[in-house]
Amino acid sequence: MAQRNKIYFASDFHLGVKDYKISREREAKVVRWLDSIKEDAAELFLVGDVFDFWFEYKRAVPKGCVRFLGKLAELADNGVKITMFKGNHDMWMFGYLTEEFGVKIISNDLSIERNGKKFYMHHGDGLGPGDAKYKFLKKIFRSELCQWMFARVHPNLGIGIALAWSGHSRAIGMEKKDFLGEKKEWLITYSKEVLQKEHYDYLIFGHRHLAMDVQLGAASRYINLGEWLTQNSYAVFDGEEVYLKYFENEKN
Repeated sequence: MAQRNKIYFASDFHLGVKDYKISREREAKVVRWLDSIKEDAAELFLVGDVFDFWFEYKRAVPKGCVRFLGKLAELADNGVKITMFKGNHDMWMFGYLTEEFGVKIISNDLSIERNGKKFYMHHGDGLGPGDAKYKFLKKIFRSELCQWMFARVHPNLGIGIALAWSGHSRAIGMEKKDFLGEKKEWLITYSKEVLQKEHYDYLIFGHRHLAMDVQLGAASRYINLGEWLTQNSYAVFDGEEVYLKYFENEKN
């Protein structure tokens, strides 16, 4: 039996995005990936936008994704520590996943140290320069009043509206897929600002939908986890280095 000594990172599965057939195919692929890491994974960090939309009503959650949730439960039951970040598509996660299988939910950023290496993690939404409109909307969506009001809307209507908004937001996010250069990549700009205050070996984000591994100075790296709509990209820490990889993809 393999030794559990690796840490895995992935983001932007966007499970549930229409249409149903494509979403199920993506879910099956994610489940195969989770199955492939279950023997050597000590920890799993899912860095936001795991679901294309998520809202936990008091007695209901969005239907679907049962195979994915079942696989997470299996990993958790086998001792894998799972941490999930709120993204801009699934920020309305409350206590359900924690109660069901002990997932730790992170609302903003997280700093950890493993085997002498320091990690900084955040989904990546609303960071860096610009995007004032989204930053304003994020404050509204994260407010308890907004969440309370949405919970009053019947799920059939509320989830329908949210999925339409989610699709619009995702389409905008896919517009700038190519690498723009360090000066125009706002998460690289943000990472450099973080490093001015404290050293990290790895700064890991999602949200950008483009897998990247960029050296920052002599001792730090910015890593974007990409997405699973086309790239199937993820990262793994083997105790010494972080590697960016691709699942069932010719780049791997």
